[in-house]
Amino acid sequence: MADQRLFFALWPETEVREALLQQLSTDPQVKGRRHHPDDLHMTLVFLGQLQGRKPACIEQAAESISGQRFELSLDHTGYWPRPKIVWIAPQSTPTPLALLVDGLKQRLTACGFEPEQRTYKPHVTLFRKAQRISPWQLTQPIQWPVKEFVLASSNNPQPNQSRYKILQRWPLA
Repeated sequence: MADQRLFFALWPETEVREALLQQLSTDPQVKGRRHHPDDLHMTLVFLGQLQGRKPACIEQAAESISGQRFELSLDHTGYWPRPKIVWIAPQSTPTPLALLVDGLKQRLTACGFEPEQRTYKPHVTLFRKAQRISPWQLTQPIQWPVKEFVLASSNNPQPNQSRYKILQRWPLA
């Protein structure tokens, strides 16, 4: 685990992933590299490489979270020009999601991680290296019942392979 790039995330179940895939194929104006279906996720906290930090500390931080289950309503898309990313997101951040992210950040400081100072913006990346698009509102929002969060790692995939691997899961109450 020490040489992997790690992050905490929400990982959609099959029904939500299928709805996201449907969204990927509905707008012909989007030109870019689609995310692999198994890689669709919502990052909570990016950790990077462990570089001497203890995996046990990270796992203890996650185990100490007593977050609640909640539902996300993914209802609009957008574009970030600098990384050239097309994303889908909820209009607002549900309180249980904000508490989960804040709780992880607070507990990870004991493991030597500096919390990110930018405001958390929940989103699922749909396309990378994409051309600019006009954001749109979904007529039928994607409802995502969130029951757990995961620790995942990234690797260097082969073409048409998943880029991320789930290492561990923690249920929400």
